[in-house]
Amino acid sequence: MLGIARSTVQDNLQRAAAVGLNWPLPGELTDDALEHKLFSRNGVRQGTRRRTEPNWADLAVELKKPGVTLLILWEEYRGAHPDGYGYSRYVAAKFMLRKPRCCSGAWAAWGS
Repeated sequence: MLGIARSTVQDNLQRAAAVGLNWPLPGELTDDALEHKLFSRNGVRQGTRRRTEPNWADLAVELKKPGVTLLILWEEYRGAHPDGYGYSRYVAAKFMLRKPRCCSGAWAAWGS
């Protein structure tokens, strides 16, 4: 037993298939070359987003309206961007963008 998730194995098999790797691996393929083939993001510049980023300023305004929740806004976002962030990543990104309320480090409310 390797102790890794089935989804991790499936992800790596999909990566290998996408770059044309088959088992057994070529003997001349080094570990570094294999890692580069499987995990490099060809065509994506470092620092760029692979998914469409929500307009966080607009979301902050919308969240202040009665009855509007982050889930509702995420559903609208995914309707417009089916390949966009999953809900957990969407919420995490919103959480990370919160600003401290003051110098004490207290966090502002979700809608801020």
